[in-house]
Amino acid sequence: MSSAGRLDRQPFWTGLIVLFIISLVLRLFFLLVFGHHSSVGHVFFLAVELPLLYAFVNISIKRFHDRDKSGWWVLIVLVPLIGELWYLIDAGFLPGTDGPNRYDPT
Repeated sequence: MSSAGRLDRQPFWTGLIVLFIISLVLRLFFLLVFGHHSSVGHVFFLAVELPLLYAFVNISIKRFHDRDKSGWWVLIVLVPLIGELWYLIDAGFLPGTDGPNRYDPT
């Protein structure tokens, strides 16, 4: 999966929901298999969760490219509370640019 290109709101939301469901199922699975306080379970969960984080970042970068913004805007989620709200509104609800932009000339 590449971070090049653009992604409209509908595929963005679909991707986020799919990643959320996969993550939730994995959390429940590892909780049931390894228990709540298992270090081994946490290590396995982290190993499986990293590809999901990679997919989330790529989906988010493509969405910001559709808004004609740099992919670095993904880091806004690291700002407590305000950053997450900004990300949700900017990437999730505001429309992308019509026609070509600097991230996708077609």
